Amino acid sequence: MDVLAVRANGRKAWYLSLMAPNTKGLTFAWLDPSRLYCNSQGLADCVKDLLCPFQNDTVDLVAGIDAMGFILGAAVATTLGKGFLAVRKAGHLCVETQSQQYTDYSGREKTMEVRVDMLKPGLRVLLVDQWIETGGTMKAAIKLVEDLGATVVGVAAIAIENTEGGKWIKKHYKHAHCIPEELQEQIDRQHLESFS
Repeated sequence: MDVLAVRANGRKAWYLSLMAPNTKGLTFAWLDPSRLYCNSQGLADCVKDLLCPFQNDTVDLVAGIDAMGFILGAAVATTLGKGFLAVRKAGHLCVETQSQQYTDYSGREKTMEVRVDMLKPGLRVLLVDQWIETGGTMKAAIKLVEDLGATVVGVAAIAIENTEGGKWIKKHYKHAHCIPEELQEQIDRQHLESFS
């Protein structure tokens, strides 16, 4: 597929067809959504869809989660005309930070951190990541933002799987994802029929 040549076809979330299946085995995620970032119209339409639920909300800052959330989060921030805050893996920031431990989608224990000089009471933050599988990473980012006194306006990701953590996020926070209802079951099974 010539990803750069693919054009919008009028279907909702058409850009999801640009995602690529895992070809490297079980130690990798089951698919790679990042290929859609290579298509400028696909990226723009994805960001537009993610922002729809937040049109009437005040967003002061967009925070993206290390690492793929940086790409999508920066695109969201640019579209909104807002700044971007990187929520980093521990040990990468050379300023004062606050950290939070979590278990990622693969079951590994990790720590993330954020600089403490940006988040403060009254600041309204939109959290962005590429994909929410178990919800552990996003829940840790939410805790960091809220522990520093800022407010989470909402959560945005290409997909939010209906795992226990994904359902918790959907129940407790305004959220946006790009998966049409008819594809959600395939996403939850981690197998898109179009990959077969």
